[in-house]
Amino acid sequence: MNLFEARQVDKNYFSHCALRGVSMHVPDGSIHGLLGPNGAGKTTLIRVINRIMAPDKGELLFNGERLGPQHMRQMGYLPEERGLYRKMKVGEQVLYLARLKGLSRHDALLQLRHWFNRFEMNHWWNKKVEELSKGMAQKVQFIVAVVHEPRLLIFDEPFSGFDPVNAAGLKSEVLELQKKGTTIILSTHDMASVEELCEHITLIDKAESILEGTVHELKQRFKDNEYEIQYHGSFRQLSQCIDGIGRVHHDNVGPEEVCTARITLPAATSGNDLLRKLLSCVEIHAFREVLPNMNDIFLQAVQQNSQQESHV
Repeated sequence: MNLFEARQVDKNYFSHCALRGVSMHVPDGSIHGLLGPNGAGKTTLIRVINRIMAPDKGELLFNGERLGPQHMRQMGYLPEERGLYRKMKVGEQVLYLARLKGLSRHDALLQLRHWFNRFEMNHWWNKKVEELSKGMAQKVQFIVAVVHEPRLLIFDEPFSGFDPVNAAGLKSEVLELQKKGTTIILSTHDMASVEELCEHITLIDKAESILEGTVHELKQRFKDNEYEIQYHGSFRQLSQCIDGIGRVHHDNVGPEEVCTARITLPAATSGNDLLRKLLSCVEIHAFREVLPNMNDIFLQAVQQNSQQESHV
């Protein structure tokens, strides 16, 4: 079941079309990547989801119901543009923001103390926000987004400003939230984080949703029927062996060592067909199908969309 759905959403600013027929389906309990080039419409869609602005057309659903004000306390949002009051003390500010999320003072303090302990930030409670580093301020804003235990969390570039150690720690927290049942929309340009965290993605380009599905499905859809082998034998043997059934891209050659090669097959030829051929002429040490990473898929999908538009 989908916790959140956007159906054919349009949004225009005067003569500029920011969203055109955008749809997105976010399964309950998933981490869903919202991807796209700069200016594609991701931030506009996030603002529409958070009811910061209204769509011109289309439908938004939360847990099967039309999205409305009653759902806002079940949502948390970490924007890319940080918005803390720099002159306020950290503890005073997070308590105020937690109360705005509907928590009592008692419950807000319990939750905030839990998160401040978890991030080892208790000594920052009485400091002013302007005294925080960029990474520390990011942690404070993360706490504000999750303190009321929302069902749906929307993170816009949550790992920017973090060193690798703190980014890894925050990713662990995101995964822990998912284990507890939280649904997460993750908007990021970091394709390595998408590979690491996301099960589903929606790709937006030029104001339209052009790709949606599970990461596994998309890798299968965009693969090139390519295989990587490690073998012992001569390149000549290998080339002669597969002559007529595939194209060899050689990566490493050595007469006395295990060599690596990539072989691209036509669509009608299977990996099993290739393996049977290879076993008759070279010694195989490893054999694997090469699947595209999310960066490859992103670039290929955007390029295909641009080509299609140019032909319209």
